[in-house]
Amino acid sequence: QVQLVESGGGLVQPGGSLRLSCVASGSIFSIDAMGWYRQAPGKERELVATITRIGSLNYADSVKGRFTISRDNAKNTVYLQMNSLKPEDTAVYYCNANRYGRPTPDFWGQGTQVTVSS
Repeated sequence: QVQLVESGGGLVQPGGSLRLSCVASGSIFSIDAMGWYRQAPGKERELVATITRIGSLNYADSVKGRFTISRDNAKNTVYLQMNSLKPEDTAVYYCNANRYGRPTPDFWGQGTQVTVSS
């Protein structure tokens, strides 16, 4: 099993920045991709960004150029730097992890709230 713990959410004004962190523990050796999904009220959970162990990246079109995902394998941590935040970025952000060879997440964090509002 793998445990994921997120931190870094909060309230920010439009145009502001936040940095989310997610620390993984447990059977880390089994994990390839890590990343972030988000779920806004009344909407389905959607992919935000993912990064594989060797650094291959994938972003949702809605966040390209504003969000940056990165990973420190030595610390078992994935980060999401969010800049130029918009009210439509408001959601609960979930860290996720995929086992090798798996196209969809196997493990989820508990979620952290990001609210963009003036």
